[in-house]
Amino acid sequence: MALLIVVVTAYLIGSVSFAVVVSRAFRLPDPREYGSGNPGATNVLRSGRKSAAALTLLGDSVKGWLAVFVAGQWITEGTAMAMALAAVAVILGHMYPLFHRFQGGKGVATALGALLALSPYLALGVLATWITIAVFFRYSSLAALISAVFSVFFALLLFNAAHPFFFAVTVIAVLLIWRHRSNIRNLLNGRESKLGARI
Repeated sequence: MALLIVVVTAYLIGSVSFAVVVSRAFRLPDPREYGSGNPGATNVLRSGRKSAAALTLLGDSVKGWLAVFVAGQWITEGTAMAMALAAVAVILGHMYPLFHRFQGGKGVATALGALLALSPYLALGVLATWITIAVFFRYSSLAALISAVFSVFFALLLFNAAHPFFFAVTVIAVLLIWRHRSNIRNLLNGRESKLGARI
């Protein structure tokens, strides 16, 4: 029962879409209706409001961290499994949010926050990978995809393959790649928008 409560709570936390909330607060268009149609920080940036994009990034990251952190503090037995399940649930909440007609984002910022709660070293490695790819190629989606793949490698270095955290990171990586399938097509066809592109 305790693990079920963890999963449901993490999912509900993830279901708060900061891209939508911040855009409404700034009186910006709904991020699901322009650009890539993805309610995330990169798409909010296309509105030209860097402050709104930064708040979206911060909010989505913090909710990922919060869900996993709370699970780790509340569950005293089987803590690692509780945190792993919370990490997956908060990502699913972000991707398929109950509060926003199940039209969610692709989970990159939320995943980073969740990974930070699992292991700062893991999050640092993934963030460094994302920044490196984004700086050199200027594609947020490509950076996310490569970071997702490398997150599994980093998790394997930090934890053994039987550890709940490795399971969680692997599932999250698969979810991120699945949610970026349209971006993969655009990258292959040369139609993907670069970082900073306006609406």
